[in-house]
Amino acid sequence: MPDFKHVTYSWDDSHAAKLDAVARLVYRSNILGADQRITNTGGGNTSSKIMETDPLTGQQTEVLWVKGSGGDLRTSKRENFSSLYQDKLIGLQSVYAAKPGNGLKTPAEDEMVGMYFHTTYNLNPRPSSIDTPLHSFLSGKHVDHMHPNAIIAIAASKNCQALTKEIFGGEMEYVPWMRPGFELGLAMQEIEKQNPSTQAIMLGQHGFISWDNDDKKCYELTLRLIDKAAQYIEDKYAAKGGDAKAFGGQKFETLPEEQRRDTFAKILPWLRGQVSQQKRFIGTVQDDEKILRFVNSADAPRLAELGTSCPDHFLRTKIKPLYVAWDPQSEDLAALKTKLAAGLVEYRKDYAKYYESCKHANSPAMRDPNPTVVLIPGLGMIAWGKDKSESRVTAEFYNCAVEVMRGAEAIDTYISLPQQEAFDIEYWLLEEAKLQRMPAEKELERQVVIVIGAGSGIGKETAHRLVKEGAHIVCVDMNLEAAQATAKEITDKYGLGIGVAGTGISNCGPAVALQGNITDRAGIRTMLDQVALAYGGFDHICITAGIFVPSDTTGHIPDDKWSLTFAINVSGSYFVADEAYKTWKEQGLQGNLVLTTSANAAVAKKGSLAYDTSKAAANHLVRELAVELAPLVRVNGVAPATVVSGSAMFPRDRVIGSLAKYDIPFTEDEETESLVNKLAQFYADRTLTKSPITPADQAEAYFLLVTKRLSKTTGQIITVDGGLHEAFLR
Repeated sequence: MPDFKHVTYSWDDSHAAKLDAVARLVYRSNILGADQRITNTGGGNTSSKIMETDPLTGQQTEVLWVKGSGGDLRTSKRENFSSLYQDKLIGLQSVYAAKPGNGLKTPAEDEMVGMYFHTTYNLNPRPSSIDTPLHSFLSGKHVDHMHPNAIIAIAASKNCQALTKEIFGGEMEYVPWMRPGFELGLAMQEIEKQNPSTQAIMLGQHGFISWDNDDKKCYELTLRLIDKAAQYIEDKYAAKGGDAKAFGGQKFETLPEEQRRDTFAKILPWLRGQVSQQKRFIGTVQDDEKILRFVNSADAPRLAELGTSCPDHFLRTKIKPLYVAWDPQSEDLAALKTKLAAGLVEYRKDYAKYYESCKHANSPAMRDPNPTVVLIPGLGMIAWGKDKSESRVTAEFYNCAVEVMRGAEAIDTYISLPQQEAFDIEYWLLEEAKLQRMPAEKELERQVVIVIGAGSGIGKETAHRLVKEGAHIVCVDMNLEAAQATAKEITDKYGLGIGVAGTGISNCGPAVALQGNITDRAGIRTMLDQVALAYGGFDHICITAGIFVPSDTTGHIPDDKWSLTFAINVSGSYFVADEAYKTWKEQGLQGNLVLTTSANAAVAKKGSLAYDTSKAAANHLVRELAVELAPLVRVNGVAPATVVSGSAMFPRDRVIGSLAKYDIPFTEDEETESLVNKLAQFYADRTLTKSPITPADQAEAYFLLVTKRLSKTTGQIITVDGGLHEAFLR
């Protein structure tokens, strides 16, 4: 087994031997993609030229299997690969030559992408990547095109060509920057023709490509070249002083961890509101040693302004990040906010200028001019994306960019793509067409919903209902284990997303679990600050937590139980609203607060004095808060009738007590589910619809109230009680 220091060797002969040719390609792709030192998330592509049976002629024919458009090597499966007739792909060269004005970045170059469909083998529906010619036009049966930080550091160096020769000798050739596509494929084909012994090419400011006629040897060649590049960089880096001298040396001190958390929690909701003026964003915080080494350095402002080099990077990170020249030792939070505000204004102006100076007559309209990466000395990095997965990948990509800059500066001088080249990638019509083909965003995408009481019953069901519509869910419950169970159900189903590990809670996925006691104002503030660290802020809050304490055998309720009932059912909702409004005001983004009241608020009955009066107070709290929080936050309530199934408020003992109270036949050894169903049907029979009321019925009301479907509704109580006519308003 080869001994590599800077990459992980994962090839398993016994496993590979069991696989067919396409499965071996998938296997090779997966183990390459699993090591982020080899390629970044979604980046790079692999291929194999495989003999297949032509379904039309029955004859053997060579087919290029190549990773299709989109997808990620680490997780790719067979269906993520395009299959194309190799002879027909080669035949497209004559078609391209016949097109007038063929050459780099001409209409003919882009038109060739549409021609790949004519070469599809066996009706494979997977769209072909723009990199297809890079794989087809090289002679190797197996080709790897990777984006390792070590290789890109060389590719993004001022003297890339000379460095390539110095490091690899004649083993790797060089091609200057070309946009990926047909022209680049032809250029590499010519390089191989002139140098038939070569098996690798450095792609200026992009990455590299390597090939072999044996798939295992191709894999090993790819790793060996990356390892060689990384070792060269690390030797030069150490000779220049290593971490102590990285990026010109340290200029700022890192704030202590607790102070960083507190500062992030205070600034993130406001910053989220600023960058979400066109569309809402979800944030990821990163403040590990490597990113702090960069943001605290003397050269960070210069390098940040240059932007990223590899196209894969800046499609996520934009042309450059926003670097904020804040001194964490001498300036306070107010100064940081002022500098961020000024920096955002200038960033948007710069982006608009970049667009205007580089646009073509047929360029798509200017996209959101806000930064997706913000760098702050003493604190770290904040990355933004349409969802948590995207913001984590954005963070990963800028980490890659930082590593590229570290390597390039260690061996030479870092350079970025010229702005026009960067623009032509960012606003490439083919890239725009791919964006337009993406499915429409879900109704609650880009939004964060805190569900208090998410550990069971209505809260759990609401969490599952909202995440289906794209929401990020903060599962809050007094019982942390119950909240964690709900969050795990969500992440098991929808995934954590992929990306670089961030800071603690910030490395969450579409759901996170937090413990919360709504009667504790300080605890509420802590919980909301944790949400800011996880996602950058929040949009809506659904309070489903509640308590029911029945009267004792004498018909009275103890004073402490009366106080507890009002503390949870009334005061707690007020405390949450009061603390959350501070964050809502900082964000400046419209939100929704939904409280849980009850049909009992309008129906007086024996045995639930504290509960019924507390819910009547909650009804009026909805109206009062709607007035107080307008126009930024809409406040509404959901009033269920008795929900038995799935409710934490109906343990077996209470169900049995209720059955006995209403003279409903049962046996002591009867299954709990049977007892619950009997009681639920009893309550259902008292309604107009005669159907048991479920947590899912309530969750639908919460969904409606946090969306824009009822955007003009506030201060209202939506009843979900099956038609309990006793609760009709008089």
